[in-house]
Amino acid sequence: MEAFLPDTSLCIAALHGGADAVSTLRQQRPHAPVWLSAVVLEELYAGLSRSDRHVVARMERDFERVGRIMVPALRDWTEAGKVLARVGDAYGYEQIGRGPLTNDALIAVGAARKSLTVATANLRDFARLARFCLFRYELWKI
Repeated sequence: MEAFLPDTSLCIAALHGGADAVSTLRQQRPHAPVWLSAVVLEELYAGLSRSDRHVVARMERDFERVGRIMVPALRDWTEAGKVLARVGDAYGYEQIGRGPLTNDALIAVGAARKSLTVATANLRDFARLARFCLFRYELWKI
């Protein structure tokens, strides 16, 4: 079964579900390997309250233990920049919201490198990126 990489929108939805976030994500694809992006970890740590950070720390530890954290490589950073330039050329640089889209571009190019499918609740941004970067993505609802 094809491995998947949940984006931040899904991880937040899973965390707000009250149960173990990874178990919530696995319900969509029970037998598929789940990966976690270091970019998603950064966004989760930055956006969660102090009282919720221990949950993310546990996720980080668990994924690191099984060797399933996707860390952007130098090539991912440069490819994300090229993708963002093409998006900017097509849509206008002031409309692409560079900050959040940069993180999504890093997730997309890293997923492509590792042959992972991005699972997202953020269809708009990933569909836009898919016009300029070859990666697989799916809309999920939790």
